[in-house]
Parts: sequence; C-alpha cells; structure tokens
Amino acid sequence: MSGYAFAVALCLLVVVSLVQLLRRRWIREKYAGIWIIVALGIAVLGAFPGLAVHVARLVGVEIPANLVFATAVVTLLAVCIQLSVGVSQLDERVRTLTEEVALLRLEVRRPTAPASSTPSTPSADEA
Repeated sequence: MSGYAFAVALCLLVVVSLVQLLRRRWIREKYAGIWIIVALGIAVLGAFPGLAVHVARLVGVEIPANLVFATAVVTLLAVCIQLSVGVSQLDERVRTLTEEVALLRLEVRRPTAPASSTPSTPSADEA
C-alpha cells in the first residue's frame, strides 16, 4: 500500500470515528466540524498528490510539504484559540454559578425573623 493510499484510508477512518462520536454525543458539532474538514482535506491531498504541488506554486511555496506543515500549524493554532475561548467562557460561567450558590446557601442558613407579630392572647396572669 502506498503512502498516499494509507493517508486516504486513515483519514476516512478518522471521519467515520468522528461521526460515531457525534452520534453518541461524546463530541459537539463545533469541535468535530474542524476535524472532519481537516481529515477530508488530507484525504483529498492523498488522493490527488499533484494538487499540493499546484497549490504550493500558486501560494509561492517552494516545497509542497512546507505548505502542508504550515497549514497544519495554523489549523492547530485555530483549534487552540477556539478551545481557549470555550474554556474562558466556561470558567466565567462556573464563577457566576458558584457565587449564586453561595448566595443561596447564605439565604437558606440565615435564621428567619418573624415576618409579622401576631397578637397574643392574654394569659390568665395578665387579666
């Protein structure tokens, strides 16, 4: 099996695995989408190796492998930024929820003062 066929087969396996993870809801669409696009892109380059040479010439890169590596670095950078944004949003949400839980616990533990004074009936000693 040639290296190109192996790359195509591996990419198709990755896409099938990602679809299974999506069906089981182990991964969300916004995270799986970029990986499916990357896998399909690599599968296309594996199926048509001359395409990388043409794109490299079009962009002005001398060696097509350098273009592939640069694209991979940019893609991983984009994924890292996307995940950092998601983690930051979740961190803020956890902080807000923690504050709300603390306020609710304080409210539950606080002794309740009588809301209104009820008129008491006079005892036999007072009469």
